[in-house]
Amino acid sequence: MEAPWKKPFKNREEARAALGPMGLMGHICTFLGMVFAILGIIAGAMNSVIGLAPIYWFLLAIATFLAGMPMWLTWALAMRLLGIESEKKE
Repeated sequence: MEAPWKKPFKNREEARAALGPMGLMGHICTFLGMVFAILGIIAGAMNSVIGLAPIYWFLLAIATFLAGMPMWLTWALAMRLLGIESEKKE
């Protein structure tokens, strides 16, 4: 399956099909980013290394938040397009 953000949606079913996986992957990336940031804060506060140095935990957090952005943007676009379509039908 090709990434949904690489091409425009053709119809309503395609936009609706992108909602589930993109929302789920966006949540996973956001959750992992929060976990990495918390690990970085804890490692920095303890002034120790928890597997990685604190700066690397923060860099992992930033990378996962950035990796989740296309997924959240695709989800938001699909929601908006479905909302515009439902407004036109009324």
